[in-house]
Amino acid sequence: MPHLVTLIPGDGIGPEVAAATERVLAATGVAIEWDRVELSADRIRSTGESLPADVLASLERTKVGLKGPVTTPVAGGFQSVNVALRKKLDLYANVRPVKSMPGIHTRFDDVDLDMVIFRENTEDLYSGLEHEVVTDVITSIKVITRTASARIARAAFRFGSRHLRKKVTAIHKANIMKLADGLFLRCCREVAADYPHLIYNELIVDNASMQLVSRPEQFDILVMPNLYGDILSDLAAGLVGGLGVVPGANLGDNHAIFESVHGSAPDIAGKNLANPTALILSSVMMLEYLKEFEAAKRLQAAIRLTYKEGDSLTGDVKGTATTTQFTDAIIRHLTK
Repeated sequence: MPHLVTLIPGDGIGPEVAAATERVLAATGVAIEWDRVELSADRIRSTGESLPADVLASLERTKVGLKGPVTTPVAGGFQSVNVALRKKLDLYANVRPVKSMPGIHTRFDDVDLDMVIFRENTEDLYSGLEHEVVTDVITSIKVITRTASARIARAAFRFGSRHLRKKVTAIHKANIMKLADGLFLRCCREVAADYPHLIYNELIVDNASMQLVSRPEQFDILVMPNLYGDILSDLAAGLVGGLGVVPGANLGDNHAIFESVHGSAPDIAGKNLANPTALILSSVMMLEYLKEFEAAKRLQAAIRLTYKEGDSLTGDVKGTATTTQFTDAIIRHLTK
């Protein structure tokens, strides 16, 4: 039976990178039946909704989605599409693997980076609880709960155990936010006790930021609340070449959405210049989620071989190839 998956191409370069990803997934031989739904800035404006009913209906039916970049209209009062999806479907774990890619020259060429960031996805300052106390005095409420903290910690440790990782680092600011981040740390410590074979340590977020750019090779799995995760996951992506080469997943107990985390890049849309790596790598994570492990392994290897050879890379990573040529190279390595 084919896997039924919702496809949200998005806008800007989204349709191009989504089409490239469809092609390489077809080349793996895995049977996927796509339920394609449209979501873009224009559609959000026309419907007046960040998540039109047909998009949610498709995801409720398939339980799995692959999503390109979607532009949220600016200054229109619309909630971020990503935030809306995470809250509506309770996608509490944002998972972002950050791994060095052969052929991409960065400031960290001398180290082989391989870390995975687990970001709590549903609360913290992203709860959106703000209030103007008096004119020009605003409070924004940070929400940390035991339920959310424990389940993101358990997701990180469970992943570490299944994938034979060695260490989990909890990132916090409990020296200042003693109650909120203190609760997050207590939950992490309680979960860590169930996984004695994994090393557990803790870092204050400012120290973690410094160490990410001074000794990033020390990190394995990092787990943290929402705001720190949003910032540090982008920082970590910069260590290996940027958001264009880093995948992402939003996972819940009943739904999963795999997405490229970069923007829609309207300046190059329709020009066959976009780099589809992030969405293709996200599809590798999707294959693993669907238990198509052999296909995921082959696709990952084909991507890395394409980068190692270096003669079919797109302009953002110092190459001259088009989106189509880059995709063709991956498919060539897949079908050898």
